[in-house]
Amino acid sequence: MRLLVILLSFLTIPILNAQPQDAIIAPLASKSLLLDITKVNESTLVAVGERGHILVSTDGVQWQQAKVPLQVTLTAVYFIDEFNGWAVGHDATILSSKDAGRSWQIQQHLPNVEKPLLDVLFLDENSGIAIGAYGLFYRTLDGGKHWEVEYHNEFLFPEDQAYLAELKLQDEKAYLDEQSSILPHFNRVVADGRTLYLAGEIGLIAKSNDFGVNWEKLDEIYPGSFYDINRTQIGNLLVVGLRGHIFRSLRNGTPWQETDSHVTALLSAIVLTDDDRIFVLGNNGVLLESRDDGASFHKHIIKDGKALIAGVWYKNKIIAVSDVGIKTINVTK
Repeated sequence: MRLLVILLSFLTIPILNAQPQDAIIAPLASKSLLLDITKVNESTLVAVGERGHILVSTDGVQWQQAKVPLQVTLTAVYFIDEFNGWAVGHDATILSSKDAGRSWQIQQHLPNVEKPLLDVLFLDENSGIAIGAYGLFYRTLDGGKHWEVEYHNEFLFPEDQAYLAELKLQDEKAYLDEQSSILPHFNRVVADGRTLYLAGEIGLIAKSNDFGVNWEKLDEIYPGSFYDINRTQIGNLLVVGLRGHIFRSLRNGTPWQETDSHVTALLSAIVLTDDDRIFVLGNNGVLLESRDDGASFHKHIIKDGKALIAGVWYKNKIIAVSDVGIKTINVTK
């Protein structure tokens, strides 16, 4: 998961005209800050994190560092099939891989943007979107050869929309500067068939039926940030965020019911198992488990207290990423 609180501490002032440098092959990369992980197929895992580190494993135990052409912090990774994947990160960076994550190429790297992308999603090999801080939103229709920026002002309050419209008439430069900083952070986007769900800052939850061209905001249920959203195994929506907040919807986004998490930690990721359990990962070593579709949760605490940022269900265990690298969590039935 792409936690902006962590990420912003890694923002650096860009060096003008500097050429990207290859990520350094580091023996302890699997123990460094990692921010996302995905399962490419039944055996292959790919994780991404600080300094351009991308790690690949075929057993969840041994990890090999991929060849990556830059050293920026990477925040999210997504594969459309067992070969083709994309990773995103700071400086509006977008990388692509065609060999299951073993090597990567730069598709976009914009140090002057000075904002991180926080998630990436593809509908097929050609159509993809990347989202991030302050409403950062890019779209490609050709597999990432070209990325075009979009602004989704439908997420602004009416008074902010009116303010931008007036500013555009008065001062074009000021308008462009304001446009790039007034939108909320977009933290997470997931696909449920042809429908997309978006979770973000200031309680943002939205859905789209046209791959993010147009968005419909769902009920405003909490003013704090949400960091993950997913559909449960039996078809209900679950969203998690700041201060232990978990909400569940039995009717596609309205109404929402709050579930008591029994914690106040930031909750960053939802992990679904193949035995109908739901796990929620969070700061301070928080691991929540539900056996009733998210209606209630039982609390586990990982002893070292490190933040669990993202995870996947892999061979009957959770493989998670954290600020101290890869963690394997055995959770008995």
